[in-house]
Formats: sequence, C-alpha cells, structure tokens
Amino acid sequence: MNLMIYGAKSLALGICRALQALYPQHPVKGFLVSSKEKNPLQLAGLPVLELESYHLKTTHILIATPEDLHSEIVKKLEQNGFFQYTCMDSKREAALMEQYYRRRGDFLSIHDFPVGREKPRIQVYLAKFHRDRVLKDNKSIPDFAVPIQVGADLTTERVAVLTDNTGENISSRNVNYCELTALYWIWKNQLCRQDGAEYYGLYQYRRFLDLEEEDIRRMKANQVDVVLSFPTMHEPDIREHHTRYVKESDWEAMLQALWELEPEAQKAYEEVLAQPYFYNYNMLVARRQVLADYCEWLFSLLERVEALSEPKGWERRDRYIGYLGENLMTLYFLANRNKWKIAHTGRQMKI
Repeated sequence: MNLMIYGAKSLALGICRALQALYPQHPVKGFLVSSKEKNPLQLAGLPVLELESYHLKTTHILIATPEDLHSEIVKKLEQNGFFQYTCMDSKREAALMEQYYRRRGDFLSIHDFPVGREKPRIQVYLAKFHRDRVLKDNKSIPDFAVPIQVGADLTTERVAVLTDNTGENISSRNVNYCELTALYWIWKNQLCRQDGAEYYGLYQYRRFLDLEEEDIRRMKANQVDVVLSFPTMHEPDIREHHTRYVKESDWEAMLQALWELEPEAQKAYEEVLAQPYFYNYNMLVARRQVLADYCEWLFSLLERVEALSEPKGWERRDRYIGYLGENLMTLYFLANRNKWKIAHTGRQMKI
C-alpha cells in the first residue's frame, strides 16, 4: 500500500515518526500539501509534494492537519480523484502518539499509572473568547472545567459568567497574552486560596486534555505533579515553531530575558531549545504549588520580554506573548522533568 501524509508541519511529522517506528510494514512515501509555499522541501527525509503534481490514485492518504481544516482537505482530495483517505482527528492522533511514546519509554502516559480510589479536588478553567465559534457539543465539556472569558476588559459582550477582568488581572493585555490572561487570573485569584483545590489547570477555546475520572484518580494515587499533552515534534528542533509564529526580534527578547533572570539555567535551556519536542497550546493540569511556581517563573519572564520587545508589548496586538508562552512552558517542564512527576495525555479538539 502506498501511504502518504497530507500536511508537512508538526502533526504530520509526529504521525510519520510514529508510523515508521510502529508499522514499518506500511512505509510512508512522503507528504502532500496544497502548495509548497511556506512548506519544507523535505520532512523526515521524505519529499514534500504538491497535491496537483501527485497522480498515484491508489495511495492511501492520512490527513494530518488541525481538524478544522479536514473538511476542506477532503473536498480537495476528492476533486483530484483521491478517495482513499483517513482523517487523523485528535483521538486517532493521540492514540498513535501514546503508543509511540510508550514504545520509546518516555513522555509517560497517565493511562499507564494504577487507578486509585480517591478523587482529588480539581478545578480547570476553560478559556473562552467572544469571537470564538460556538461549540456544537457543549455536553462533552467535563464538569470540572469552568468557562472563563478572556479579554473581557476589551468588550462588553459576554460568553461566560466568569471573566478574567475581576480581582488582580491583566485582561486588557489579552491581545498579546491570549489564554495566558486566564492563567494569570488563576494564579493571582485562585492558587492563594487555602480552601482551594489540589489540582488546577487551563484548557483553551476548543482544546481539552483527555482526562477521564479514572485518570484524575490516577493523578492523586500516583502523586502526579503535572499532566501535559503529548508533545508535538518539530524539525530540526523546536525553533521551527517560533520561526512560523514569532518575529526573530521577539525570540531574541525572550532569550535575553532568560539569560538575565535565569543565568544559572542557561545550559539546560539551550539543550531543550535544541531538541524536537514541544508542548502546544499553554494547556496543563498541575498541583496547586507546582502551578504557582510555574506562574511565578513564567510571568516574571514575560513581563521582561514585553519591556525588551520592539515595539513594546503594550503597543501591539499580535498574540506574540501567547506563542512565546508555549515555548517557555516547553522549556520549564522539560528542563525540570527530573524534578516533577510529569504524566501525559492526548489533546481533544472540539468542533
């Protein structure tokens, strides 16, 4: 069977690596894209080809892009005579990557921990924005995920009862911080509560961590410090992510902030930045103190980045702080992977 992957970014790379390791009897021949513009010529040592130039109709195609693009890609494939395809939705992708990382013995899955009897108190906040599309399936949102409207200071429209412009907040800076204004609100207004939950977390917009009740009991029984999504892969390293989303001057501002505030960790950080694994979307669930420590570290760095960036962060509206937050979350938890007990799970994408 001829197997091609539609897409040439991080999702496609991860699926390719997993298939090569788990199913060598079904080799991937290459990647298909609608246009080579802004795509690599090769990925994982395989060619990246434009769909219009590929004519082997017996090929089975795995669609490895964000799910909101799948319907348009399916239409394009069928228009070009390709009817053998599989949409690698978030559930399929998560199952494949879990199997892959289990084989490798790293990025441990929460599903591999023993289930305990006691369920910890958990409070996760789901960032919502007033311009988001309404979810078709609100019933699938877990009970412990409370919607919080981000950027509430910038609009009179309300999409959640809870808003990020109460208490101590940075709601007005949402145009740069994105869902991180919700994380800041959690840090300043919830983690300090003595009667609070044992675990706190953040989901965003239409993305969730795949955590069932048994998994939550696993967290407490096995003293898990933080649950993150299985990392995506980038080639040659995670700097590929920032070249797509962050200006080089902003990246340099982040590095300068790191070297100023964390000089003793420079070697560890350089090692993390030179590897391929990346935690997307600023999503996590963590013990209260672990999350507080992370927020203290993160927001002090981001405040310095704003001061160093040109133009200054408060003069802009381009979400760059949110993207840098993903890089810093990757940096923090991979650099501290021997300090914290970290478990992983899949990402769910709600349509």
